[in-house]
Amino acid sequence: MTYVTRENITQQVLEVFERTPDPRLREVMQSLVKHLHAFIREVEPSDEEFEKGCEFVVGLGKNTSEKKNEVILASDILGASTLITLINNVKRAEQSGQFKTESALLGPFWRKNAPMYEAGSNISHGPESKASDQLFEVTGHVRDAQGNPIEGAEVDVWQASPLGFYENQDEQQPDMNLRGRFKTDANGKFNFKSVRPSGYPVPVDGPCGDLLRAQLRDPYRPAHVHYMISKPGYQVLITQVFADDDHRLHTDVTFSVVESLVGKFKKRTGPGEVGYSLDYDFVLQAGEMHFPMPPIP
Repeated sequence: MTYVTRENITQQVLEVFERTPDPRLREVMQSLVKHLHAFIREVEPSDEEFEKGCEFVVGLGKNTSEKKNEVILASDILGASTLITLINNVKRAEQSGQFKTESALLGPFWRKNAPMYEAGSNISHGPESKASDQLFEVTGHVRDAQGNPIEGAEVDVWQASPLGFYENQDEQQPDMNLRGRFKTDANGKFNFKSVRPSGYPVPVDGPCGDLLRAQLRDPYRPAHVHYMISKPGYQVLITQVFADDDHRLHTDVTFSVVESLVGKFKKRTGPGEVGYSLDYDFVLQAGEMHFPMPPIP
């Protein structure tokens, strides 16, 4: 029988975890313990600091609601969400040998079962729809890795308003505003109307906000549109397209801006034209269709 000491506790935990029948769970938990214990040994937190850390974790759960997911937000502002996405982008490309549009984090505001619209429909139905100078016409094509158009792909989009709010954050917006799903045509094309989204601060009324303030960090994200594109026989693409003229492209609080995902938010200057346009094409990778869990209802 061996008593626990500072020197042997890590090994004792690893030996207990060795009994885990699931090999992947065993690998993940043993690696977690190694890195966690190494972090604790390096930082040597005081009892008070440990209590604050526990309070932070508890606060993530308490501040998760139908309006926001604080747990995902914490992963985002720590760069973990984007790192996982970048690792899997490379892994999928290496495994398949196929190019596809790069993924980006899902974020805490995706909602399942957004309204289905006909091509060219407007997804803006709130007070923001009256701002004609913010009219936003979006087009794009969905293709496979060989460049062939994909007909019947579902393009699920969601975005913030010109004031920087998603509809679940803003009582002035109707339910499911600035959200919608579209089907691509025989040429793989989709198009819809909206209003130009604004950059916005992530929610700062919970423990994530406390952390950002303690670090003197800008809580803002650059303007972007979220996309989730799917069709049986292809991997679900979850990504974002960022406004090329946003001055926060290099200071995104969630570390999400990949160069290939910066789109041209073009000001419309033709006769009688107002607002902006975006034309951005996507490439799907063949594989199993798997959807994420919605972070909010």
